[in-house]
Amino acid sequence: MRRIIRTKYRLLRLLAKIFIILLLLPLIYNYIPVQKGKSTFYLSSSDTDSVIETLKKNGYSVYAIDKIILRYLKAPKVGWYTIKVLPKQRFQFFAQLYKKNVEIIQVKVYAGETKRELSKRLAKNLNLDSKKILLNYTTLSKYAEADILAGYYPIKKEAKEEEIITSLFHESNKRLQSFIATYYKNNHEVHELELKILLIIASIIQKETNDKEEMYLVSSVIQNRLNKGMRLQMDGTLNYGKHSHIPITPTRIREDKSYYNTYKHGGIPPAPLSSVSLDALKAALHPKKTDYLFFMLNKKGKHDFASTYKNHKENIKAFRKKASQKSDNNQTEKRANKG
Repeated sequence: MRRIIRTKYRLLRLLAKIFIILLLLPLIYNYIPVQKGKSTFYLSSSDTDSVIETLKKNGYSVYAIDKIILRYLKAPKVGWYTIKVLPKQRFQFFAQLYKKNVEIIQVKVYAGETKRELSKRLAKNLNLDSKKILLNYTTLSKYAEADILAGYYPIKKEAKEEEIITSLFHESNKRLQSFIATYYKNNHEVHELELKILLIIASIIQKETNDKEEMYLVSSVIQNRLNKGMRLQMDGTLNYGKHSHIPITPTRIREDKSYYNTYKHGGIPPAPLSSVSLDALKAALHPKKTDYLFFMLNKKGKHDFASTYKNHKENIKAFRKKASQKSDNNQTEKRANKG
């Protein structure tokens, strides 16, 4: 009997010790110091593993036990965070992640802008290193260009290069996924190659026109020529990389041997030319139904479209005639003013 009592007593003491240890563990954990990291950082996901990785990457001392604790706490939202004062208690540190006291500014990504142009402009406006911005862009890039859609994006006022590009990529991808969910028929799964082709066509449209209505007509020309096995023969495809925004000359068309030269090569270029707007994406996905195969810029800054080469030549002839008449009128006016 005494033996049974002693056994029960030992068991109770063991359970009491375990209970005390369990009570003390959170207290001990709470006072494990957190090493100070960057005061500002961007969380691209609310997933526990991603939060822990981001904190580690930004210099904070986090451990496996933190991952367990975070799973039982409210997940911090995606966005920018600032930790101005590092709390002494660990629970307080994670509690701060739910308070995003961050000064936000808006930066704009322009339609038709290349990654190099974007990197230089952001570096100049935000006093950062353009090479670091470009390096981070290239590291995250899937399509070489057009990874970040045109538009305004929220940025932490004093964020660094990697944080800015990470947030731009994340926010842009959210917009792209929203576009897919809204405009793709039956919301079918879209493969990366399909997206890349769409972005390439959208970037060609973007280079040819900024007019929202004309975008659907330019898109129809692209689709019609591709369907007929014709070369695109569009100047805009030669505005890639360092050649962006540079007027295309006959010499350039003859000498450029890259697959961006759609005067020499069939199909579409190997990669997008620049950033694109949602309007250009919509036009690329849903071209207007026409029989147009040609278009050219007119004196009003719009485009004249034609279904046959004969009509296209007539448009060219009419354009040159108007240009010649305008030149003659200007010369006559100059002579009259001199007289």
